[in-house]
Formats: sequence, structure tokens, C-alpha cells
Amino acid sequence: MRTSTTARVGQYAALFAYLVFLAFPFLWLISTAFKPPRELGSLHPTWIPENPTLDNFRQAFDEQPLLHAALNSLLAALGAAVIAVVIATPMAYVMARRRGRLARAATGWVVVSQAFPFVLLIIPLFLVLKNLGLINSVPGLVMVYVVWSLPFALWMLAGYVRAVPAELEEAAAVDGAGRLRTLVSVTAPLLAPGIVATAMFAFITAWNEFFFALVLLKTPEKQTLPVILTHFIGAEGVADLGPLAAAAFLATLPSLVIFALIQRRITGGMLAGAVKS
Repeated sequence: MRTSTTARVGQYAALFAYLVFLAFPFLWLISTAFKPPRELGSLHPTWIPENPTLDNFRQAFDEQPLLHAALNSLLAALGAAVIAVVIATPMAYVMARRRGRLARAATGWVVVSQAFPFVLLIIPLFLVLKNLGLINSVPGLVMVYVVWSLPFALWMLAGYVRAVPAELEEAAAVDGAGRLRTLVSVTAPLLAPGIVATAMFAFITAWNEFFFALVLLKTPEKQTLPVILTHFIGAEGVADLGPLAAAAFLATLPSLVIFALIQRRITGGMLAGAVKS
């Protein structure tokens, strides 16, 4: 009993330390965003601003086109999430239900592709987009994000498909339903939590992505929010800390809001799917 209690206390302590580790940068970012310049340059920084101000937010919007960049990020992230899920859902179904060397090879390739660094992909993708005339365009960036997020979407959705009892599909086949009808009418409703979760991760990945956007988007009116944030850093590497923190804080809000809105639906959908099965 004493060993069990000690182990549980250790687990909670480790979890608390991990939460503090995750929360510290975000809390410090919020604190910095509301501090006036005098407090930002203080040798004795404090967690809570003594004289909180909104000047950093006003200056950030005055210096950079944050709203337009946020719109570009939103279009790219939404487009990538929707297209990746639409492509990945039937592919994941085939990978999960088919047995054979081809299915195993496809699964292995999906796993291996996640180890590829960005540098190996950017050159061929850049050449393809150049031939298509999609350099410096949001649609071209959407194509890149779909290619990048598709392996993870396949791997994630394939796990959800395997969790759906095959007996339900066999019963649908006995009733005369074909593969497509079975996927749309039987499997897809049970996959709704997985589809939502996959779309959420694809959206957040595209929203926060920086490297591809930096290379492919050249003009400021086409750049996404993560790239615009670098404009708050001067040529000599000196950051305009207050406006940068304010803009970075605003850039993190969509991901937090989306997760807060749909996390209950994901859990509820998973439980509903378990009851139906």
C-alpha cells in the first residue's frame, strides 16, 4: 500500500512538473504582451505587469498586416485540413481492411515518410509548384500542406478504422450494401470523432507551419502569420519584444479556441461510437 501511494504521488508530481514546463512559455508570453517598454527592459522582471497596457497590440497591428496574414493562414490551414481528410479517409479504410503485402508496404511507407526532414522535400516541391505556376500563392501552399499532413492523417485514421468492428460491415454486405455504401453509411459515422481529430491536427499543423511558407511565399500580402511574426525582428537580430509577444499571443489563440470547442465533441463521439458497436 505504501509503495502504491508513493508511486501515485510520484506520477502526480511528474505530471505537475510537465504541465508547468508546458505552461511556462505561454504564461510568460502573455505577461510580456501586456508589459510597457520600461518593464520589458527591467533587470528584475515580474510575472504580473505592474502597469499593463494594450499599446503592444496596437503597435503590432500598426506595424504589420496581421489580419491579412491571419486570413492567409486560415485559408491555407482550412484547405489543407479538408483536402487531407477527404483523401485520407478512403485510403485509410483500404489500408486498415485489406490484408496483404501491398497494404503492409503502404503502412510502412507512411511511417517512414514521417522521418523525412523538411529540406529533402522542399526542393522537389518547389520545382513542382514552379512548373505549375503556384509559387507565391496560397493554393500552392495548400498543396504542400496536404502532402506533408497526408501521411499522418492516413496513419491516424487507419487506427480509427481498425477500431470499428468488421462485423458491422459484414452485416451491411449481407444486406446488399457495396463497399462505397458501407463506407459512407456504416463506417464513416463511427469514424466521425477520428475525422474531426485528424482535421484538427492537420489544421493546427498548417496554422503553425513556418518553413514551407517562408520559402514559397515571397510577397508580404501572400505571407502567413508565422512568417509575418519574423518581421518584428530587426536586421541586427534585435526583436521588438512587446509587439512580437502581442502578435504571437494572438497567433496562438485560434489553436486553443478550436481545441476547446471540439474536445468534448471528440470524446462524446468516441463514446457514442463505442455504444453503437
